[in-house]
Amino acid sequence: MNTVNRTELTPLSFLERSAIVYPDKTAIVYREREISYAEMAAITTRFARSLEASGIGEGDRVALLCPNIPELLVAHFAVPLLKAVLVAINTRLSPEEIGTILDHSGAKILIGDSQLLANIAPVVGELAALEEIVNIDDLEVAVAYETTTWDDFLARGSNNPLPWEVDDEERTISINYTSGTTGQPKGVMYTHRGAYLNALGEIIHSGHTPESVYLWTLPMFHCNGWCTTWGVTAIGGTHVCLRGADPAEIWALIDSCAVTHFNAAPTVLINLVNAPEAHPFPQMVTVTTAGAPPSPTIIEAIEGLGARLVHVYGLTETYGPHTVCEMQDGFDDLGVAERAQFLARQGVSYLIADPTRVVDAELVDIEKDATTMGEVVMRGNNVMKGYYDNAEATETAFDGGYFHSGDIAVWHRDSYIDLRDRSKDIIISGGENISTIEVEQAIASHPAVLESAVIAIPDEKWGERPKAFVVLKPGNTTDGAEIIRHVRDRLAHFKAPDSVDIVSSLPKTSTGKIQKYALREKEWIGVDKRIH
Repeated sequence: MNTVNRTELTPLSFLERSAIVYPDKTAIVYREREISYAEMAAITTRFARSLEASGIGEGDRVALLCPNIPELLVAHFAVPLLKAVLVAINTRLSPEEIGTILDHSGAKILIGDSQLLANIAPVVGELAALEEIVNIDDLEVAVAYETTTWDDFLARGSNNPLPWEVDDEERTISINYTSGTTGQPKGVMYTHRGAYLNALGEIIHSGHTPESVYLWTLPMFHCNGWCTTWGVTAIGGTHVCLRGADPAEIWALIDSCAVTHFNAAPTVLINLVNAPEAHPFPQMVTVTTAGAPPSPTIIEAIEGLGARLVHVYGLTETYGPHTVCEMQDGFDDLGVAERAQFLARQGVSYLIADPTRVVDAELVDIEKDATTMGEVVMRGNNVMKGYYDNAEATETAFDGGYFHSGDIAVWHRDSYIDLRDRSKDIIISGGENISTIEVEQAIASHPAVLESAVIAIPDEKWGERPKAFVVLKPGNTTDGAEIIRHVRDRLAHFKAPDSVDIVSSLPKTSTGKIQKYALREKEWIGVDKRIH
């Protein structure tokens, strides 16, 4: 291989470059702390050398259990600097779920802050592969088992530089575990090459520049923060770290730090626009949203505050975002409501990915008629390497040479895809397909509604019928009959829910996705779904 005109792609090179180009620029802000790019590179080296002194080597898994604090951001560079593999764990999982991930990944070392480490005490003694636990001690909470202090851990290392490169761009850089809502979580393997390219995709499609001030409202454990951990670093932007997605604190940081970008699931946007602190953005803010299809209502609301909204779509298996709803010439002249209707689409592939397809059961493209439904399948640079230690699931996911998303969509004539449901969420009523997303968007347009979820429930005559669970905005009142009338005014009557439960909250995953399976289970108790 010619080493003059080819180097292996790795996001490690991003930090090397920013430390050279922007040594004195603020890379990270967290509370009273400010870290320059030169300091970030030095801390990364020290972190990596400390891992090395702790017995971590090539291919070893290093687990992090932290909120969005600087140590987790730095770990995205320090761990792969040793050719090791980062396992950033969902902080909102139960101790048993965290134990399952630590056990399956075979992590040799776990680094976490004290509050989260205190919560997993029940499972620590059951982890055979785990050799050491390091307590960052961010909150100084007592932990009821032996840990190494952060200062003692760093004292092991040296400042001797390591090369910001990798010998094989297909080397695994991280393992990200799926939510496991329908079974055991699967470990999705990312490569240095895929992370590098998807990070560039985030820069391009979210419009990052060296002037970007990025607020960490999205968990870094979720698809490595949609690869923005690496992307904002690459462009020399500033990371503003944040422990949790509290609306009041988000609004305060948007104002005080002159935030220009943040990523968030639609449920976070709903909380933001309905918070008492909500106000027009003081500067242009680009909001990139994904995780669940946003309703035109929430798109209109966030744009009404002055944000530029970028709607992306993807899965853990696609490094986070894989498609983007690209705006076209003349769209800026549309009214907010009309533009929001278009922006609710999932769009077209990222610049760094192959074209996204919507296919039938035989992998044949469906008609681009905005009506026929098929499965979204993907391939290209930002599709996972495979599932860690699960060859059977990998083979199934890659059947026919494409990654099967399990998401159902229609295809517009302009080649934009438009999600209608997860395959398991489509309601088949009397032989007609009903999109729960379409019904939820109709419900969301009611002025009293904060959020909703629609599921299939058993019906003796039709097999399945829609039922809605609705959370109202504070101070608002309405009833199920009014919600049903509202939907019937907007959709065919057979698509409207037969019943509506007004509830105080909806069950959600840690990344803000509504757990429809939890709602379905209660409705299908004692019913054999195979006969419906």
